Amino acid sequence: MTTPEAHSGGCQCGAVRYHATEMLDSAHLCHCRMCQKAVGNIFAALVAAPRKAVAWTRGTPARFRSSEHVDRGFCRDCGTPLFYENVQGERINFTIGSLDRPQDFPPIGNMGNEARMPWFDTLPTIRNEGNTGEGDDDDPQWAAAIEASNRQHPDHDTDSWPVTATGPARQDNK
Repeated sequence: MTTPEAHSGGCQCGAVRYHATEMLDSAHLCHCRMCQKAVGNIFAALVAAPRKAVAWTRGTPARFRSSEHVDRGFCRDCGTPLFYENVQGERINFTIGSLDRPQDFPPIGNMGNEARMPWFDTLPTIRNEGNTGEGDDDDPQWAAAIEASNRQHPDHDTDSWPVTATGPARQDNK
């Protein structure tokens, strides 16, 4: 099943952006070890678009051939994982978090359960207590400092990036 609604997304720094004119009803979590490594997390949240419906609207993603049949796409500037692609298939599985509206794609299933973390099912029981004592994540001054120096691309297409000379800008680490 496909949805006719168009969706856009991209990396954190804005160097790579994509647009899909249709999406498949395939949102899922993949727990396989390759996906865990590719996204640096305990699972990859993915949703597919037909390859023919996808256009890269800014930049070109870097690719890593993680197996004979699969490319993993990411931004070479900021490292954001963008997609999983069976190079012989007809779809691209985008990371849900790279979409401008990730809330539109609640996962409907799990895959790669052979590597699923044994504590995965306990996630809903984790308390929301605020600061864990391990960092500055809930300190209002820290949050304000991050907001004031935010270089993250906004969750919508822009004609150019950075938006202004004084606003968020991509850092060149070359």
